[in-house]
Amino acid sequence: MIHDFCVIGGGIVGLATARELLALRPQASLLLLEKEDTVGKHQTGHNSGVIHAGIYYAPGSLKARLCIEGARATKEFCDEHDISYDACGKMIVATNALEMGRADALYERATSNGLDLRRVGEAELRDLEPQIAGVGALLSPETAIVDYREICRKMLSLLQAAGATIHFGETVDRIKETGSVVEIGSRGGTWQARQLVCCAGLQSDRLARMAGASICYRIVPFRGEYFRLAPKLNRVVSHLIYPVPDPDLPFLGIHLTRMIDGSVTLGPNAVLGLSREGYAKFSINARDAADMMGFPGFWKLVMRHRRHAAHELANSLSKRGYLEECRKYCPTLELADLLPHPAGIRAQAVTAAGEAVHDFLFTETQRSLHVGNAPSPAATSAIPIGRMVASKVIQQLH
Repeated sequence: MIHDFCVIGGGIVGLATARELLALRPQASLLLLEKEDTVGKHQTGHNSGVIHAGIYYAPGSLKARLCIEGARATKEFCDEHDISYDACGKMIVATNALEMGRADALYERATSNGLDLRRVGEAELRDLEPQIAGVGALLSPETAIVDYREICRKMLSLLQAAGATIHFGETVDRIKETGSVVEIGSRGGTWQARQLVCCAGLQSDRLARMAGASICYRIVPFRGEYFRLAPKLNRVVSHLIYPVPDPDLPFLGIHLTRMIDGSVTLGPNAVLGLSREGYAKFSINARDAADMMGFPGFWKLVMRHRRHAAHELANSLSKRGYLEECRKYCPTLELADLLPHPAGIRAQAVTAAGEAVHDFLFTETQRSLHVGNAPSPAATSAIPIGRMVASKVIQQLH
């Protein structure tokens, strides 16, 4: 059988793309291949569950546009399918004059993107968040929290109801395009489709090269390590509490995140990983490590951010150092308040020049489209990403 579409990847981007393809072509045959035993097992299932408002992203970028659209679409999806979310809002807290200057610049960027963002003075911050110390803050009332794994499970059931064929436990190891079809193979079988979409996250660069796509980036894994606060501190904050980000760094910094189950997490840091899918501390995968270290762009990235990388590694090795990062704005926390919580791994595309790719990145061949870089806020943006990708794939059919 030749399927009309094949989607590789059962994370939220792959599922959203598959749904949009069937929405545009309801009578089409669609195959979804996922190497794990269920959906949302990697980046989708290991993130902080935030529905981002789109505050940080450059005006005109795909991230800015798709995140704003995605926040609205995600909430609408949850409303339609009775999935709980909490529009608790986000407070971006400045602890000194330098950070206030950065917050002012962030305010200008966010409002130019059309976002609802409000300046909060020191006294009001103390009233709204008594446990948080700062000289001021930015309040984003649109930011919310959700369980993205629940969204994935609902999308899976909707795909099955729409007639999609789903295969779990299939690790794709070969892709071959011919003039009329693309052949996809694993140890479990071989399939053919007229169009292929790869939403492979941590393995996206490998599948792109497997399909013959010309790419100049490599996926570098960054471990995001979290702690969970003791249950007695579940009400320590009312909002999500974020630091003001350093514009020279690709990550936001350690923050306090309320979770939809009522708990509060602290994190993540951003430590270079030696295994793309090794969530345990000190995980090493020989192939992943060799692949990364043999890529010149990796060393250029490390040299450019060597001080920050050393700082993140030190905090990874020292629970007390990690705590001090957060005590800058939540001084009441103690070492005993930090309990274990699963880590996540961010699939970060890095160019040969050693630049971390900030925006979403897509690569096309004649019969395939590859989502090459989709870090945060990809979960928030998944529904409009799926619409955009599905539209491109449909256009390729003509």
